[in-house]
Amino acid sequence: MAKNIVRGYYDESYPPIPTKATRFWRRSILKQTIMFFVLNLRIMRIIVGGHS
Repeated sequence: MAKNIVRGYYDESYPPIPTKATRFWRRSILKQTIMFFVLNLRIMRIIVGGHS
């Protein structure tokens, strides 16, 4: 009878840990505000383009 060998996950199976810079930019209010307006402008371009 063969024994079942239980192995842990490889390191490649885990997600990468974000760097300090990545965490800073994800929490940056300034960047989030800018990206909010950029997204809204893109949406408005699509809407206005469809109504012309």
